[in-house]
Amino acid sequence: MVRAMPTPNTDRTRREPGRTTHFGYREVPEAEKGARVRGVFESVANRYDLMNDLMSGGIHRLWKAAMIDWLDPRPGMRMVDLAGGTGDIALRILERVGPERAGPMTVCDLTPAMLRIGADRAIDRGLLGAACPNGLHWLCADAQSLPLANRSVDAVTIAFGLRNVTQIETALAEARRVLTPGGRFLCLEFSRVVLPLVADLYELYSFKVLPALGEAVTGDRAAYQYLAESIRRFPAQDDLAALLTDAGFEQVRYRNLSGGIAALHSGWRL
Repeated sequence: MVRAMPTPNTDRTRREPGRTTHFGYREVPEAEKGARVRGVFESVANRYDLMNDLMSGGIHRLWKAAMIDWLDPRPGMRMVDLAGGTGDIALRILERVGPERAGPMTVCDLTPAMLRIGADRAIDRGLLGAACPNGLHWLCADAQSLPLANRSVDAVTIAFGLRNVTQIETALAEARRVLTPGGRFLCLEFSRVVLPLVADLYELYSFKVLPALGEAVTGDRAAYQYLAESIRRFPAQDDLAALLTDAGFEQVRYRNLSGGIAALHSGWRL
């Protein structure tokens, strides 16, 4: 079912007065970043999935399939997909497991417009009521302050969203908090290209082609300029693996996809 979307809860987010963080290449007050990120995705929500296809040439579909393969979801698993507003990961998981056998699925996102699109997609696919008996829920909340009980879910996923949070360490701690012992965290995110020739071409594409494409398709060049910049500010593969370990995850591993354009990170709460 689709439930009401509460106001984002930020009680657990630790902010210090005067502290700043990055928003792309700009430094902004920590307290402002969430609203800025929400504004980016409010602007592009209606064309977000189309832009994913265009800017990746459809390769994001293969990356997401690899993520779900590595997750290997089982019938009855309780799952949360963070920053999953349009439902792309959640609906793929439901289709993989079978909606009638899937456990409760919660899609959490900071941006109401993204969640509305995801809920509409679920309705269009008939994923309501008896078709999805354990429930498909839409939750408007900050990944840094999840209104979910301790040890309440079996898997937490996040695809192309971790770089947008204000405090990555806090979001990772929250993901671990809500996982049951034996639960798993999986992150799919843009990362550092490890092939020199590909890296040069990707840099050119990211800062020249991508913003222009975003302007043509969504009318918002700045949103996709931010996207390119946010990727560069995101921790490299080994650095993110270290953050997962620091957050208490065990058996931390990662896999590069497409030469490191994207990477999958995995960690367990044991």
